[in-house]
This record gives sequence, C-alpha cells and structure tokens, in this order.
Amino acid sequence: MKRVITTVAVLATAVLLASGCSPGSGGNSASSDPKTFEFWSFTAINQKADVDVYTKAHPDVHIKLTEVGSTSETAQALTTALAGGKVPDLVLIQGDDLPKFMQAPDNFVDLNTLGADKIKGDYLDWVIKQPTTGDGKIIGIPTDVGGLAVAYRTDLFKAAGLPTDREAVSRLWPNWDAFIETGKRYVQATGKPFLDNTPTSVFFQAVNQGTERYYDADHKLSYDKNPQVKAAFDLTLKAFAAGISAKQSSFAAGWTAGLAKGDFAVVSSPSWMLNQMKTNAPGTAGKWDIATIPGGSGNWGGSFLAIPKRAKNPQAAWNYIAEMQSPAGELAHFLSQGSLPTTPSVYSDPKLVGRTDPFFSNAPIGKIYTQSVVGLKPFYIGPEDGTIGTELLNTLTSVEQGKVAPANAWNTALTNVKNAIGG
Repeated sequence: MKRVITTVAVLATAVLLASGCSPGSGGNSASSDPKTFEFWSFTAINQKADVDVYTKAHPDVHIKLTEVGSTSETAQALTTALAGGKVPDLVLIQGDDLPKFMQAPDNFVDLNTLGADKIKGDYLDWVIKQPTTGDGKIIGIPTDVGGLAVAYRTDLFKAAGLPTDREAVSRLWPNWDAFIETGKRYVQATGKPFLDNTPTSVFFQAVNQGTERYYDADHKLSYDKNPQVKAAFDLTLKAFAAGISAKQSSFAAGWTAGLAKGDFAVVSSPSWMLNQMKTNAPGTAGKWDIATIPGGSGNWGGSFLAIPKRAKNPQAAWNYIAEMQSPAGELAHFLSQGSLPTTPSVYSDPKLVGRTDPFFSNAPIGKIYTQSVVGLKPFYIGPEDGTIGTELLNTLTSVEQGKVAPANAWNTALTNVKNAIGG
C-alpha cells in the first residue's frame, strides 16, 4: 500500500474543516444495518480491489468506501471526526500517523474485545507492538510492511553500458555512495537523469535504515541531533549535487509521465510501489527489474486498520479486518497487489517465496522483499514522526526545485520542523 509523506497541500482536508464536516457526513446511512459499514482509506492504493474481494465472498455485506485523500489528509480528517464529527466504522491509518492516535487510545475500540488477543501472534512482533498500548489494548491491526528494493530499467542500463542482471546490478551499489557513483556513470554515458528524485529515492530510504530516526531510545525527540538523520540528509544533498536526479517528485504528474517515457532509469521501490508503477506505466512491462537496496534492508511504510469508538457497526468492521488481514488474506493481497504481508508464517509459503513478476522481468519479488525485512530491528516511531518527515522531505524537494540553497538546507529544515511541531 502507498505510504507517502506527501508534499501536496492538504486542500481536501481544509475544505472539510471549513465546511465543518467530514467524509461521508450528512447522516449516518450505516447506522441501522449491521451488514453495512463505512470505510475511510487513502487514495491511489486501489483499496477498492480488497473491498471487491470481500463483498464478492460476502454478497450480503455492503461497504461504503471513501478514499479521503493522501495519508496525511486521511489522518487529519479522522482527527476532525474524532473531535465530534461522524466517524467511519473502519479507517486505515498510515504507520507514521499512528503514534498521534495512540496518545488517545480511548478514541478507538480495543480490538481485544473483538478477538485481536487471539490473533496478535500472527504478526511480526515489532509491527503489532506499534498499535498496542502499555496496558495491552490493541487499537489497530497491521496490513503490510514496506520492504525496500530498487527498480531499474534494464533497457536503459544496457544502453548506458551498465550490467542488467539483477545480481550484478545489486553488486553495483553495496552502499549509497556506490549508488551515487553508478548514477554518475549512467548520466555520463547517456546525458539523462539516473533516478526520479533524491528526497524519496535517497533520503527516505536511507533514513529508514538507521537504528534510530526522529526519536531516541528513550522516546525523546532527537531528529536535530541524531547523526543518522543528518547523514541521510547530507547523503541526499550529495546525490543532488552529483546531477543524477530527474527532480520529479514521487507520484506527481511529471513522475508518472517520466515512468512511462523512460525519463529516469531508477526508482527506490518499497513493495507497495510495484503496483503503482504497473498502474501508472503499463507500457513499460518487462523493461524493469528489481535489485537490492543499498545497505541491504529496511522498511518504508506500513498501515493499520482501526475502529473508532463511536463506530455504528464495529462487528462488521472487525469481520472485515479478521478475514482480510489474516495470514491467508495478507498473502492473497500480496499476490494481487504486491504489498508485503506482516504475517511471517507466510514468508516460507511457496506462493510468496516463489512469486515472480513478469512486469519486473520475472524478478523474485517475494524473496527480495521478505529478505529486506526479516530480522529488522526497527526504531521507535513517535507522535511527531509524520510531521518531521514531511518537513525534511519538503525542504529537500525545495532544494531540487531551486527554492532553497543546499548550503542552507539543513538549518532551513530544522526551522521548518520546529515551526511545524511547535518546539
């Protein structure tokens, strides 16, 4: 599933706030029918496909799906609804937004009361820990994790005189410095950009590979003094200075067009990105392959399904969660959509391990992506993680757009973060 810290202004949320309503407001049509429930999700992740799978298996169930907007817009709309508006029965919360909602767990149904205590062992320990309170309440069930890899165009690599075999390509970049050097070789050979952009394809990959991110081990803010964050930021500036970026912000119109036209040869691609690439550039099928991410492992993303306390039909929502996020359900979602399961029992399933994707030159995507998350020791994600990540990414995007000088970028980013989080 898409896990984007977006640079797009939250226009849709502003409209909702200005009108004093929330998505789907204007009467609770789901209030009296236990077979009907309202579901809020993000845009651009094809949540309708999962809903269609469920309703086909349960034709007596009616799901009113609202794709609210980006991940941050969805979180803001939920915040507004929890403050007194009409809440959905089910909502998808992106992982970086979850900690803010964990500060007020009483806004949500403790899913243990519906059966979460019986299935919590199905999930990766470090993932199910995120929606679990100190006293054991569970307010969300994980849907997927975002194992890291790099998608590259084999035809463009061949034209540049670079190897095209995925193992040989992986050996080109054991670390990020080598990745940048490969990019310089590509640009020198072709005169064209190497990768889509540096903020998401370099910074947000590298910063997610550290042992700490924006909070320290004591759960205190440390983004401004964590050397791992500064190193990832400086690495991104180095990649920009190398002249290897197409400067196309992820998921923007230029990025989508660039995927189709071959304007860049490389995209850092978490598992959930693969379906987006297929959807946005169907004509490039067979021209891509998948290589290991520099550094070998990491995670970008992960979302959780939660039921607000004032939901009218919590049981119907829970039935959906229990079926669609079971090990079998998550495996089926991976096979159809590419999102990596959070249920390690399926990591040895031949359907996952043996999964190849013809769009990506029959790359063994199941094997590549599970290897990037198995044994991962994640960092603490705190209440301001989403905001901090957004501001750092926005500043680096401004560098690419010529609006902020690279020499001023770090101080500008810190100022923007402090202004955004009020500290």
